[in-house]
Amino acid sequence: MAPPRSRTALGLAASFVTGGFIVGQARVNAELGAELGDGVLAAVISFGLGLVLLLVLVALIPAGRRGLRRVGAARRRGSLRSWQLLGGLGGALLVAGQGLTVHVLGTALFTIAVVAGQSSGGLVVDRAGLGPAGPQATTPPRVVGALLMLGAVVLSVAPSLRTEAPVVPALLPLAAGLAIATQQALNGRVAAVAGGGQEDPDTDPDAGHDRGRTIVSVLPAATINFAVGFAALVVAGLVAIALLGPPHPLPSAWYLYLGGPFGAVFIGLSAWIVGQIGVLLLSLGAVAGQVVTAVLLDVVMPPAAGTPGATTVLGAALTLVAAGIAAAPWRARRSPERSPAAR
Repeated sequence: MAPPRSRTALGLAASFVTGGFIVGQARVNAELGAELGDGVLAAVISFGLGLVLLLVLVALIPAGRRGLRRVGAARRRGSLRSWQLLGGLGGALLVAGQGLTVHVLGTALFTIAVVAGQSSGGLVVDRAGLGPAGPQATTPPRVVGALLMLGAVVLSVAPSLRTEAPVVPALLPLAAGLAIATQQALNGRVAAVAGGGQEDPDTDPDAGHDRGRTIVSVLPAATINFAVGFAALVVAGLVAIALLGPPHPLPSAWYLYLGGPFGAVFIGLSAWIVGQIGVLLLSLGAVAGQVVTAVLLDVVMPPAAGTPGATTVLGAALTLVAAGIAAAPWRARRSPERSPAAR
């Protein structure tokens, strides 16, 4: 069942905003990684700060604590499986893919591979019903929107695309894109349980007590996501230190530590949005937000490569068109009813 148009519009707008936070997080973490000489350690710091922030919020907000209790109760009853709590591994895989393959593939090809994984993964995950919204039909507008989004991203990054880059390493960011789509669905399901949306009011005494719980319920989901991702990245960080040696001293610039809060906002918003519009529309809206925000930042604060060209701006505009097409309502034609005499 498709969500109402007003809810779809709100969800797309919110997903577009999350794309801006993704761009901000990526830029901050990239600079922090350059200062440290270790991109994986930068990700560990980012996840760790985000986790601390979320733990403080959960401790201060009673509804957040009740949400964690609901998640624990659902896990003990078996209505929430252990693997459904591992969405944070998707973010860890994406960060690992950045550190391992961007220097080989280039940013452009890496971005294309991730978006391809997100778009196709969004269709599959929605169809399988892994998210809290249940199974979503694979309608023609959704397929066309996903393909157009991929084409728009290719057009946006075409000026910096390296044709000589090897194809095999692109499988890792492709898998990371698929993992991100799965992460969004699982986090949304955890948020639904934390908010009491998938619990029985007769067996859950806290269900219905939280005003605005659809928003507050993202805190437990985001906290669990960051805890899982942080644990995975700590292991990866220890391996990186063993292989590459100790990092540089921590930089003093305060803004380099905003990646964690940016990520917490992105994960929290995504966990709420996916219950409103599904994984595919969330992914496409976020990608559109990433591309448009990146172009605007390059115009306002031009990088060393200069301001974006016409193809990049056109590609950014097409991402908005693609998201709109994917959100378009679709009603299949019904065959006319046969008369009783024809039966």
